Amino acid sequence: MNIGVIRERNPFDRRVALTPPVVRRLAGAGHSVWVETGSGDGAMFRDTEYIRAGGQIAYSPAEVLQRAELVVKIARPTVDEIRLCRPGTALMAFYHMAVADKELLDALAERSVTAIGSEIVQLENGRLPVLAAVSEVAGQMTTLIAAHLLRSSSGGRGILLGGTPGVPPARVVILGAGAVGTAAARSAVAAGARVLAFDIQPNRLRRIMEHARGVATCIADEEAIAEAVAAADVVIGAVLVAGTRTPHVVTRGMVETMKAGSALIDVSIDQGGCAETSRLTSLADPTFVYKGVTHFCVPNITADLGRASSVAIAQATLPYLLELAARGIDAAIGECSDLRRGLYLLRGRRP
Repeated sequence: MNIGVIRERNPFDRRVALTPPVVRRLAGAGHSVWVETGSGDGAMFRDTEYIRAGGQIAYSPAEVLQRAELVVKIARPTVDEIRLCRPGTALMAFYHMAVADKELLDALAERSVTAIGSEIVQLENGRLPVLAAVSEVAGQMTTLIAAHLLRSSSGGRGILLGGTPGVPPARVVILGAGAVGTAAARSAVAAGARVLAFDIQPNRLRRIMEHARGVATCIADEEAIAEAVAAADVVIGAVLVAGTRTPHVVTRGMVETMKAGSALIDVSIDQGGCAETSRLTSLADPTFVYKGVTHFCVPNITADLGRASSVAIAQATLPYLLELAARGIDAAIGECSDLRRGLYLLRGRRP
């Protein structure tokens, strides 16, 4: 099968969907892999590495998209990119369709694209393996971001996450105990912060306690969240309802009770955000202040860790690419329930 990867064109996105080791696996299985020149530069993977791995370099996105039967991206494809695809192409990416424009869906349908959402590929046990891989990177990043936002020069409270002798550590509240929340809790506890995690599922709270020794947990309800948010130095939004827009679990009134200089990091912004006051920001201008609370609401924050996130995503995607390429798109989807659960469109139509 002809498999293609094109350069991520969102500003500041340094990731690439396929790494040279993954290309080597695909080429070794007898498939042709077309890589747009410069696709891996942001992640420090050079064209020469792709060539040594058995890939072939193309010099425009149009060349890749016209050759490929299966296209792999990270960020949601643009309408222009979709219109360059051959009819019937399979395109795997993080669509986050719950917050996508209708024009995108119309373009996919018009080109009869089979749209596979990396973020909704799901195992029988409910785990989202591709999303989890990038979520673990995002969760660890939140501690570094929080430490920066708490600095006085950033407009923060001027405190250390872990405190020092005689100086108490920061209070970190994590909303959601999935992959992002667990990774965030583990790194925040390691930094010495006092961490309180919320979720509606006791089994998730049990798991986060196993992975992050020292984290306190609480079943999520509006009153408990309101009390914790008011006392927090940092709130990390890690709420996910797979395939749908994230509900607002932090109301505007709750944010208005937070201390001046505190921070709200809304990782859920990819699916609309879990705080009522959140709105999209970017890596170029990542924060805004509402009522003294610094909001960090950058979607796809892992775009700033190009190499680590690329490796994580490519490794998690590889088993599904091998399945799709070996069996053919329709047969693989028919036989692999993980992929079926990840379908937005099958040849341009809702499955």
